[in-house]
Amino acid sequence: MAKAPINPNAASEMTLLTFRFAPSPNGELHLGHAYSALLNQRMAARAGGRMLLRIEDIDVTRCTPEFEGGVLRDLEWLGLQWEKPVRRQSEHFAEYRAVLDRLIAEELVYPAFMSRGEIRAFIAETEKRGRDWPRDPDGVPLYPPLDKALPARERKRRIAEDMPFAWRLDVEAAMARVPAGLSWTEFTDETMSATRAIEAQPQAWGDVILARRDIPTSYHLAVVLDDELQGVSHVVRGQDLYSATSVQRLLQELLGLPAPRYFHHRLILGPDGRKLSKSFKDTGLAALREAGMSPRDITRLVGL
Repeated sequence: MAKAPINPNAASEMTLLTFRFAPSPNGELHLGHAYSALLNQRMAARAGGRMLLRIEDIDVTRCTPEFEGGVLRDLEWLGLQWEKPVRRQSEHFAEYRAVLDRLIAEELVYPAFMSRGEIRAFIAETEKRGRDWPRDPDGVPLYPPLDKALPARERKRRIAEDMPFAWRLDVEAAMARVPAGLSWTEFTDETMSATRAIEAQPQAWGDVILARRDIPTSYHLAVVLDDELQGVSHVVRGQDLYSATSVQRLLQELLGLPAPRYFHHRLILGPDGRKLSKSFKDTGLAALREAGMSPRDITRLVGL
């Protein structure tokens, strides 16, 4: 059964369409980020709505003030305009922790102790017996079910002994709490003139991580809470996050949060056909700017 919204004022705030661009400051912005940011601004302007900027910096190791400064400089150079203040996820860990505690109390998450090596060994042994191990939409093997069977006393002992663990969502238990036919509304193009209902399939991801021992949230948990707390009505982001929406819709139902409408836009690809990535150190906007390109050049390059 859906719970009361965490922020009772969010419903009234959502009468004005609200869009957001939410980069992680763990590297330099590239053309793919530019496209997403500019598309959000264009759609917000077309709808007469609000434009927000959120800094998704829960990864406190890889996200740095230097990278954040570069993100802000790049976006200002592009001409992006957003409402102040900017929400930084690292400043709201207490809010995420409170919701995580609620899910723990409702026995919808459990501590998962298996290391990567143990997961690989378990899956290898299973596949040796002729069973193909299921994988999520990104191709990552699903987490084995062993930890869900641990007695409460054993879980407490391991936590007390400071064993590494992560909090994982018990997807089977969660699906039993929400109405059948879980779905989301997807815009079919950037004009927002037509929509379609998409069936959510969170089971495809298995028991995803919702928090770690030292960081009380994950992308999935933080993003649904932030979208509700900021009154975001329209989520415009890359096609690479399309499947992840299933997990986020499940969390929205569990927590009684309103579901935004979604548009998963095309990706900007490199010359080799793969999507641009910070981890591959694809050419950043700062380097393009230093090479003499203008914001108009960038807009043309991304097809806007």
